[in-house]
Amino acid sequence: MNIAIFTPGQNPYSETFIQAHKRYLKDQVFYYYGGKGHIRLEGTGSLVSKTKQWQYRINRKLHRYPNSYINEQAVLASLKSHAIDVILVEYGTHAYNLLNLLQASGLSVVVHFHGYDASVEAVVKKCGNYKAVFTLASKVMAVSKSMEQMLLELGCPREKLIYNVYGPQPDFETVKASFTKKQFIGIGRFTDKKAPYYTLMAFKEVATQHPDAKLLLAGEGVLKNMCQNLVTQYGLEAQVEFLGVITPEEYRALLSESLAFVQHSITATNGDMEGTPLAVLEASVAGLPVIASMHAGIPDVIIHGKTGLLCEEHDVGTMSENMLKLLDDIVFAKQLGLAGKAHIKSHYTMERHIRVLQEVLEQASKA
Repeated sequence: MNIAIFTPGQNPYSETFIQAHKRYLKDQVFYYYGGKGHIRLEGTGSLVSKTKQWQYRINRKLHRYPNSYINEQAVLASLKSHAIDVILVEYGTHAYNLLNLLQASGLSVVVHFHGYDASVEAVVKKCGNYKAVFTLASKVMAVSKSMEQMLLELGCPREKLIYNVYGPQPDFETVKASFTKKQFIGIGRFTDKKAPYYTLMAFKEVATQHPDAKLLLAGEGVLKNMCQNLVTQYGLEAQVEFLGVITPEEYRALLSESLAFVQHSITATNGDMEGTPLAVLEASVAGLPVIASMHAGIPDVIIHGKTGLLCEEHDVGTMSENMLKLLDDIVFAKQLGLAGKAHIKSHYTMERHIRVLQEVLEQASKA
């Protein structure tokens, strides 16, 4: 089976789940990236020969086709030349933007939603509530129970909808949590739905009672400067460190010595929500307890009181109490961590995620 994966951009650092699809799907994968009219195929200089490009240019001028016509025809020719059997489109928005191309290909299409594309009200409305996408798609994939419900309410046929939460990279299973430091670690983009300022607000009370505790926050984003200002205002410069973008190897090293993973995700004012945060799965399978909010797919994979400690969105006080519980009871922290590792390895592995996706693609290719 030859699989074409379509994504809006090439290898964004925060989209490791898409890189996993490229890496672990067992068949031949062709990776097409870029927006409508600007799609390229990774590993090639050009989609088609210069002769074909000139033919498309002439046709566009003769028939006054839109500018995207040249690239669209090149993509269709490329799909045909590589004998593509099925298309996997990452993000519902991308599928909507490429509807004409996808229809013209005549191939079965699987659309994978990931987060904002199913939850931001303005985005969903702009995409016509995905009616045309649901009609076109052979299958539609959701990564959390709440996302599954949202897509059903938008009109996605039940028989087309597949729940398939992400799986952490297998390397995270090998992490041995030592709990050697009174250190909390969080990683993710500094955006509204991840609400890093709430994590800082919760840590403020923790820092008062445990002056030797530390909070490490990795990632970049529009709210980072605001969070840095908040640290200055609270006088927490010695206890809070901003790491910037870190590698998976660096993340695993930090997990191995930390006390817990922390993240206070919320539904943003525009409706934006997480899918199921991959960093949560990675931290849990590494053997760390997860302190987070009951948001989107987090309570799907973290069992409150057994593999982590959860609070309601915006409940900074309870999050602070949860952090203090682990600082005051290292034995309890280790129990949560061990249970979390076992739970993720039993139910949410990368192997399971890819197996489900593989089966869906195989079924779609035969439809």
